[in-house]
Amino acid sequence: MSKTADIPLPDPNRWKALAFIALAQLMVVLDATIVNIALPHAQTALGITDANKQWVITAYALAFGGLLLFGGRIADLWGRKRTFVVGLIGFALASALGGAAQNQGMLFGSRALQGAFGALLAPAALSLLAVTFTEAKERAKAFGIYGAIAGGGGAVGLILGGFLTQTLNWRWTFFVNIPFAVIAAAGAYFVIREPAGSRNRSSLDIPGVVLSALGLVSLVYGFTRAESSGWSDPLTIGMFVASGVLLLSFVLTEAKVASPLLPLRVLMDRNRAGVYLSLGLAVIGMFGLFLFLTYYLQVVRGYSPIRTGFAFLPMIAGMITGSTQIGARLMTRVPARKLMGPGFLTAAVGMLLLTQLEVDSSYAALILPGQLLLGLGMGTAFMPAMSLATHGVEPRDSGVASAMVNTSQQVGGAIGTALLNTVAASATTAYATSHAALGATDPQLLKLQSMVHGFTGAIWWAVGILVAASVIAVTFINAGRPSAAPVGSGSGDADGVEDEFKVPVVAH
Repeated sequence: MSKTADIPLPDPNRWKALAFIALAQLMVVLDATIVNIALPHAQTALGITDANKQWVITAYALAFGGLLLFGGRIADLWGRKRTFVVGLIGFALASALGGAAQNQGMLFGSRALQGAFGALLAPAALSLLAVTFTEAKERAKAFGIYGAIAGGGGAVGLILGGFLTQTLNWRWTFFVNIPFAVIAAAGAYFVIREPAGSRNRSSLDIPGVVLSALGLVSLVYGFTRAESSGWSDPLTIGMFVASGVLLLSFVLTEAKVASPLLPLRVLMDRNRAGVYLSLGLAVIGMFGLFLFLTYYLQVVRGYSPIRTGFAFLPMIAGMITGSTQIGARLMTRVPARKLMGPGFLTAAVGMLLLTQLEVDSSYAALILPGQLLLGLGMGTAFMPAMSLATHGVEPRDSGVASAMVNTSQQVGGAIGTALLNTVAASATTAYATSHAALGATDPQLLKLQSMVHGFTGAIWWAVGILVAASVIAVTFINAGRPSAAPVGSGSGDADGVEDEFKVPVVAH
């Protein structure tokens, strides 16, 4: 029988399946941006202190980042479609709990539950996409649409979040997830067909689950605690030490067990390693900036929630343009590094403009072009990054490879929020103290100036982090452009990398 005859025919419902997968991604992205817009109002309504406000973001990121590898493995073991549907239903129930929150503990708990179910949902969605679209051009188009809808979700979230917060109340920013989840779950149940023979039915690696979850949670909590208690605090140091020990133990365990949670073959490929590392760094800068700009526009400039949502649209427009018009169009024509490196560098230039923020900065002259460049660069880089991270992976590993993409983003986001908040808080305090000693006459103006000084100090760090992401993308990633052959159609090595990318096969 010919090699071509062994290639399974593409699923005739694959484009309908993409619609429901993208709708689920829309909900997750929408939820993240809605919460940013609603946070100042939720903080006031529930009496959340400034020190605790970041837990609305961090509780979600801790659960999401800590459990993503477990979620990816469950998707490979239990079936991606089933995991996807369960994740959607759980996310909807957690959102209902968040909308009904009566105190900060209930809100934080609901956010952690959202993160846990998101950890099932996200890798299942991306791995379904990876195993459903195997031909290079179709794959590029599917990832482009997926990325554009994900970027569009940011726009919908910012505007819808502002509208719901201002016309109803912040609770509806949680309740709005429920119809999205119900429609996506129903559509997935009836339309999505998982390819046969793509599950990994090996036994679950319980030590790996425990070590990875505790290691990632310790790492993120260490950064979070540093903001309130300082870098020299014994518990802060203890969290970092514990994280290092736990994650090292996790790697050693994965090298020995028969059925590892994270097969090291997924990480050993330099291209995937470069994607995971550069994406994680880039998202550190992105997450911190969203939080700073939200507070700058609402607290410093006095924007309403709806106006704040519209003020973020240039960044989202840049992301959609970068992903659909640059990333998706070029990712089958040029090597990924030639999109990712310049993309992250363009984002760094946009971030560099935002270091010039002052209390009365012009939106049109400074914030708008900064956001456009940031979004354009990120959109251009993200499309090839997401495709490359799951390209050439054996079907049995697609869930965990997808989980690693999300892990790098979520852990990067949690670290970014905590790290950049810490930098901003320290700079704000130092500025306020020094200028008060000089006899500042307007306490309210001093407060705003101190806050903006803290924001710009943290944004400088974000610039450096994005430059580092660009350097890593260019130096680590050496894959050529994707071939036109379907995944698995060639005769390359075990992980399929030589099949999927036109690079020389080096003898091992």
